[in-house]
Amino acid sequence: MIEQRIDELIKIINRASYEYYTLDNPTITDQEYDDYYSELIRLETMHPELVREDSPTVRIGNQVISEFKKVTHEVPMMSLDDIFSEEEIIDFDEKVKKVIPNPTYVCELKIDGLSVSLLYKNGKLVRGATRGDGTTGEDITHNVKTIKTIPLSLPEDIDIEVRGEIYMPKASFNKLNEIRREKGEKEFANPRNAAAGSVRQLDSKIASERNLDAFLYHLPNPTDYKIETQYDALEFMKKLNFIVNPNIIHANNINEVIDYIKNWQEHRPELPYEIDGVVIKVNNLNDQRKLGFTARVPKWAIAYKFPAEEVLTKLENIEFCVGRTGKITPRADLSPVHLAGSVISSVTLHNEDYINEKDIRIGDIVAIHKAGDVIPEVVSVKKERRTGEEVPFKMVDNCPICGTKLIRKETESAYFCTNEKCDARNIEGLIHFASRDAMNLDGFGESIVEDFYNMGYLRKINDYYTLSKYKENLKELEGFGDKSINNLLSAIEDSKSNSLERLIFGLGIHHVGKKTAKILAQNYHTLDNIINADFDSLKAIPDIGEIIAQSIINYLSDEENINMINKLKEYNLNMKFIGKKQNLSDLFDGKTFVLTGTLNMPREEAKEMIENRGGKVTGSVTSKTSVVIVGVNPGSKYDKAKELGIDIWDEELFVNNINL
Repeated sequence: MIEQRIDELIKIINRASYEYYTLDNPTITDQEYDDYYSELIRLETMHPELVREDSPTVRIGNQVISEFKKVTHEVPMMSLDDIFSEEEIIDFDEKVKKVIPNPTYVCELKIDGLSVSLLYKNGKLVRGATRGDGTTGEDITHNVKTIKTIPLSLPEDIDIEVRGEIYMPKASFNKLNEIRREKGEKEFANPRNAAAGSVRQLDSKIASERNLDAFLYHLPNPTDYKIETQYDALEFMKKLNFIVNPNIIHANNINEVIDYIKNWQEHRPELPYEIDGVVIKVNNLNDQRKLGFTARVPKWAIAYKFPAEEVLTKLENIEFCVGRTGKITPRADLSPVHLAGSVISSVTLHNEDYINEKDIRIGDIVAIHKAGDVIPEVVSVKKERRTGEEVPFKMVDNCPICGTKLIRKETESAYFCTNEKCDARNIEGLIHFASRDAMNLDGFGESIVEDFYNMGYLRKINDYYTLSKYKENLKELEGFGDKSINNLLSAIEDSKSNSLERLIFGLGIHHVGKKTAKILAQNYHTLDNIINADFDSLKAIPDIGEIIAQSIINYLSDEENINMINKLKEYNLNMKFIGKKQNLSDLFDGKTFVLTGTLNMPREEAKEMIENRGGKVTGSVTSKTSVVIVGVNPGSKYDKAKELGIDIWDEELFVNNINL
């Protein structure tokens, strides 16, 4: 009888949830729902052996996992190419028409969230997974189950996989940030970041409290269900109680697609969730199969991205920041403004010349631009809106931290603090040493480094490697338990085995970036060899030159720096380049490459692959360029390569050549 009653309650509550969240048409009152829910919790508490996987009580978030398990997608979760203009939309249509004479399209709003795969067996949800790299994702089932609009069981006992987007509604995002403000916690920049952070929580209770939502839009295997069009696939998912975005249309031609895009570009602020574009798919699934795929994207779908945003705001003040090399960088404090999905309250103003060229003044109304992941910048000043109260810019004469007289070097456009003991310089240097591209000391964020500096635990780079002697002191600090302290100390210990180029970059030698550090490590193999190198041998290395060579000589001629390096040797840090200069193929060794367009892999990863094989990556196409590697929307560099008769590789060929 009890098991039968539990089954009955689950059926009633799941049905009521579907009617409330999906149909927006509740058939029972809130009081009735609460009574049924309370009864179910009471029965499950008394009989835990009868708790079902599709019980609505799992949505309260009572599961904590120790780690995210890897999931392999049987059908890869592919990404889409992005386009940004009406001309590119028409070009996409023309390419489709070369294969399909009269295509029709389905247009879907591009939800600004994160992709998810849902797997059901016998109508029961058994797995939720992230996209990951498209082939391998992470199991987030425990958090997916907390999302009220994702059904735990389906009206049919079928095996099916569906895919879609998890997102955080604007109302949930605003409420979450309000709570975080009250607690004195850092606010999330945008709903997408908040959603991504929520589904990657080990404790499902956190995800449950954040009121996530989801839209489903894709069946990886529609033919299994005798479905012939994308639109029918969406209707099929609706019948299985999945939430499908209500603003999808079936467009008969590309003109209707363009009208749809223009409409939602105008009305997107009215939506209760964030969108960043429109997805366009060929409707007929047989037509999709005819069009096929490239190495990484379907040829039958494209993602139109709304134009980069530009907003106006007031420049309230200009502050001066001190970097690890002593460089003084002016920073604009702005009236906070939403831009491209983020809240912007400050932007760099680069240097005195940049500010004077644009005639930027305190109190000005300025236009701020941000495209994709590019750092926001001031693109113009609205001089016509000046009131006469604006304050012209004046560069400071002294370091804002230590008061040392600033100097401007002839070869640079910036001013520098020359005080080696300046607190701001030292803190920035310590932060740089711990950064991901340097020694990768996981856990040592800016605030922790600054706190440890002010407490006297970290004053110089080599102090990281004696931090363990303060272990008991650290336990007295708020938020530092045994586990967090041990994690910090483990990160320090692990860093001792890093390859030489990480250490060189971490030292913070002026003009020596990540790429130059790698070149030095590959050419000299040990730090002692670099210390003993003379100016002429350094400047003879390609991509080093006189300025960088002199900077290296200056750094390694300083007795204090040499003493610090010797201390690092005593702490058993690796001082050798791990591996060798890999001349794996004549396709790369000694050749010059240019990367252009959007690649599927991170651009830094592609550069590293080329450099590890003896090649060099530059930013512009010249007669000395050996190969141009093109991604999506390659632009003028691609045209220049064709004009000069330079070899052109697409990403698939590049990957194949890398693996030779």
